[in-house]
Amino acid sequence: MWEQVNESFWKENRRSATDEVTDAVQDIIDLVRFEGDKALFDLTLKFDKLAIDELEVSRDEIEEAYEEIDPVLLDELETAAEYIQRFHELQVPEDLWLKEIEPGITLGVKSTPLERVGCYIPGGRASYPSTALMCIIAARVAGVGEVICCTPPPVNPLTLVAMDIAGADEIYKVGGAQAVAAMALGTESIEPVQKIVGPGNVYVTAAKTLLRKHVEIDFPAGPSEIGVLADDTANAEFVAADMLAQAEHDPSSACILVTTDPELPKKVWSYMEKQMKNAPRKEIMLTALRNSGYIVERDIELAAEIMNGIAPEHLSIQVRDPLDILSMITNAGSIFIGPYTPIAAGDYASGTNHVLPTAGHSATMSGLNVSHFRKTSTVQIISKNGLAALAPTIEAISKAEGLYAHSDSVRIRGK
Repeated sequence: MWEQVNESFWKENRRSATDEVTDAVQDIIDLVRFEGDKALFDLTLKFDKLAIDELEVSRDEIEEAYEEIDPVLLDELETAAEYIQRFHELQVPEDLWLKEIEPGITLGVKSTPLERVGCYIPGGRASYPSTALMCIIAARVAGVGEVICCTPPPVNPLTLVAMDIAGADEIYKVGGAQAVAAMALGTESIEPVQKIVGPGNVYVTAAKTLLRKHVEIDFPAGPSEIGVLADDTANAEFVAADMLAQAEHDPSSACILVTTDPELPKKVWSYMEKQMKNAPRKEIMLTALRNSGYIVERDIELAAEIMNGIAPEHLSIQVRDPLDILSMITNAGSIFIGPYTPIAAGDYASGTNHVLPTAGHSATMSGLNVSHFRKTSTVQIISKNGLAALAPTIEAISKAEGLYAHSDSVRIRGK
C-alpha cells in the first residue's frame, strides 16, 4: 500500500534534474552546437535506435499518415481541436488599446505575437497527439508567424496528423534534449526559434532550462503529477481512477492525496489495486506510485494550505463545498472541481490547455496559454499640455536622482 507522507517528502521527490542528468544534457547540447545535423542523426541512432535519412517530415509522409487513421478517430481529433481553439480564442488580447488617463496623457499597450516558436511533442513510451493540439493551436490562435515541431521517431501517424490539423509549418523527426538544442541553437536544417514550449522527460526539461540564455521557454513541464484535495464526500473509486490516469504517463509521474478523512486513503488504494489489475501500463503505474503518497489533515483549511505548498500540476477538488475551497487555492496548474470533472477532460477535450508547470512551479508560473506566444509594448501619447502637467514630477525626481539631462529633456519642450 502507498504510504503516508508529508509535504517535504513531495518537494524532495519533485526536485529538478540531478547533476548527472544536467551533465549528460550539457554534453548533448554541446554536440548539437558544434556538429549540427550530424549530431541529430547520430543521437537519433543512439537513443531512438533509428537511422534516418531526413530530419524534416515530408508532405507525402503526412498524407500517408492520414490514410492510416481511423476516420472516426480523425473526427474526434478534429472535435478536440475545435474545443481547444474556442477556449484559447477567449484569451486573445486586443492588438492595441489606448486610454486617456488625464487630459493630454494617453497610455496603452500594444500586443504582438512572436515570429517563430518551437513545440516539443513527446513520444517514446506513448504518442501524444493531444499535446500537439494544445501547443500548436495555442500558438496559432496567438498569431505566431511560424510554428515548428520536434518529436521523437518513429512518429506515430496519429501524432503526425494532429500536428497537421493544428497547423504546424515544419515537423522534424528528432526528440529528446537534442531536439531542444536544435530549436534553440539552430542547425543546417532547423532554423532557431524565439521560444520553446511543450512537456517532456527530465532530459527535455533540463535542456530547456540550460538553454534559456539562448531561447525563451514556457516553464519546466516534466513528468505528470496530480494532487487530490478530498473530504469524506469524495468518491474513492473516482479518486483512484484520476490518480492512475496520471501515474500511467511515466515512471517519474507522481500522485498525492490530501484529505480530511483518515479512511479515504485505504479506500482509494483498494480501488487502485482493482483498477491496475489488468491495466496495460501497470508497471509504469506501480513505479510512479512509489513517488506518491497521502497526507491526512482533518482541518480543511489547513489541508488547502498544504496543497498550496505542494503546488501540483493538476489539482482535483473533491469536497463538500468545492467553491469555498477554490477561493483558498493559490497554487495549481489546472483545477478540476467535482466528481464528474476528471483530469482526462482537460487532457483531451474540454479545451483548457494540458501543458502545465510541474514540480511546484505552478506556485509562480501559469499553464500554457495565448499570452506565452505574445509580447507587449507600452504606448504613450502626450500632448504639450499633458507634458506640462507631468513636468514638475519628472523634473523633481530626475534631479533628485542626479539625472539632469532627463529634466532638461522636459524643460526644453516647455519653452
